[in-house]
Amino acid sequence: MTHSLDTLTKALLRAAEKAGADSADAMAVRGSSVSVDVRGGALEQAERSEGVDIGLRVFIGKRSANVSASDTADNTIEEMAIRAVAMAKEAPEDPYSGLADPDQLATQWDVAKLELCDPAPEPTPETLQDDAARAEAASLAIKGVTQVQSASAGYGAQQVFLAASNGFEGGYHRTDRGLSCVAIAGAGSGMERDYDGDSRIFQADLRSAEDIGTSAGTRALARLDARKPPTGAFPVLFDERISSTLIGHLLAAINGAAIGRGASWLRDAMGQQVLPAGISLVEDPHRPRTSGSRPFDAEGLPTSERVIVDDGILKSWTLDLAAARKLGLRPTGNASRGPGSNPS
Repeated sequence: MTHSLDTLTKALLRAAEKAGADSADAMAVRGSSVSVDVRGGALEQAERSEGVDIGLRVFIGKRSANVSASDTADNTIEEMAIRAVAMAKEAPEDPYSGLADPDQLATQWDVAKLELCDPAPEPTPETLQDDAARAEAASLAIKGVTQVQSASAGYGAQQVFLAASNGFEGGYHRTDRGLSCVAIAGAGSGMERDYDGDSRIFQADLRSAEDIGTSAGTRALARLDARKPPTGAFPVLFDERISSTLIGHLLAAINGAAIGRGASWLRDAMGQQVLPAGISLVEDPHRPRTSGSRPFDAEGLPTSERVIVDDGILKSWTLDLAAARKLGLRPTGNASRGPGSNPS
């Protein structure tokens, strides 16, 4: 029997209460994915997976524990709750743990406006194989590209539902369509490889297979005969694939958990310049058709646009509930988690 995700989370909460938990939250995720790899114009590998994962976090005072399973049978849910409560009783106290207060919870959102789920039918394996084959062919058509290491296409769909004893419950669907190609140029010890790929929520937004294959081959070719530059001070232009990782280092450094531990190199930088003047960093979790968008965070808090860096000046940390409580600040609605992990 297939249970709806909201039914599963409510069953987990009832089981937690019955087992003696003071409070609890539960997450259920149903997902499916299909991927196809092509090499030499022929199908090399095809995979499909489907499943449901459930997770339960319970609180006994200021102690907590998290358990998860991929079996949704009634006896499994009951055993999960009993085990989680037993684990929580033995866990160390955390003065900052706990669910959100009811007045902190998200109460209104428009999932349809975010366009997180493509209404188009799931692509057939034949369609995915054709996309991968066309990307491979486009890459091999470039003079100097000697082989394609891999060309892959995939599709995934996921449904998420979160419920908690503080009254929150909500869920959403998400889809993902991807295509990638890894090309090799040159021969022998002079071989170089590079890649390109794209991933989108809506299939219609995905770059063409020819574009991705051509780009992968061109990038690999550009790596041939690289030269070491002279020592000196020069302007540097970062490829967009690299520039995003630079921002990632900044975001990791302003994570509230790291700030609370004093483990961040930016722990004393609030209100100070951390980027060049003229550069601002704004989080917008409500952009349509964007993988990072979501109607609420993993603790049921509302998400909203916020300025992280304004004209080079650091304006905000990234805070889940526990980090916000430790720092005496308001949470920013950035908690993330899976069924088997705590919010962070």
